Amino acid sequence: MARALIIVDVQNDFCEGGALPVEGGAAVAGAISEYVENHHGQFDHIVATQDWHIDPGAHFSEAPDFKDTWPPHCVAGTQGAELHPELDTEHIQAYFHKGLYTAAYSGFEGLLAPEDAVPTGERQPGSLPGAADPGYAPEEDAIGLDDWLQSHDVEDVVVVGLATDHCVMATSLDAVQAGYSVTVIKRLTAGIADDLDDTYAEMELGGVDLE
Repeated sequence: MARALIIVDVQNDFCEGGALPVEGGAAVAGAISEYVENHHGQFDHIVATQDWHIDPGAHFSEAPDFKDTWPPHCVAGTQGAELHPELDTEHIQAYFHKGLYTAAYSGFEGLLAPEDAVPTGERQPGSLPGAADPGYAPEEDAIGLDDWLQSHDVEDVVVVGLATDHCVMATSLDAVQAGYSVTVIKRLTAGIADDLDDTYAEMELGGVDLE
C-alpha cells in the first residue's frame, strides 16, 4: 500500500496579497514546507493541485456572492496561479491543474499538467480575466488525479492546503468516495470562514479523519 500527500491550491491568489486571499495562507505554505522537509520519507508520493482557470464561466463574477461565484483568480499562466514562494516544491512529483473551464473545487477534477507546463507569467495590462493563454492545451487522454494515484498503488492519502472549507474539503470528501483512506491535517490548512466547526463536522461525517 502506498501513501500520498496531496497539497491543495497553495497559490499566490489564495494567500495574502492575492486576488482571493485566505488569512494565514502564506503561513500555511511555510508550515507545509516544514512538514514535508521533516516527513517526506513517510510518503511514497507527493502531488499538488492548482486552480488553473481559462474560462470557468459563471465561477467568475464582477459581483461575486463568495459562495458560488468569486472574483477572478488563478487565471492560467498568471502570477496569481503560481504556487506560493513559501511552498518548497522539491519533493512534489506531479501537478494537477483543475477548473480550466469549470469551477472545479476538488483536486479529483484536476488533470496531470504536462512536464513543460510551468505556472509562470504575468497578466498583461488590459487582458480579460479568464482569457489568458495557459501555454498548453490538455491532452485528450490526460490523466486525472484518481487515475494517477491508482496507477501508483496509493490507498492512503493525507490532504493539506487551501482553503479548508472549499477545495480541501471537496478534495478530501472525493478521496473518500474514490475509496481512499483520508486524513486532513488541520494545522496545515486555512479556511475562508472564521468558524470551521461545520466544515470539520461535514468532513468527519463523510469519512475523513482529522488530525
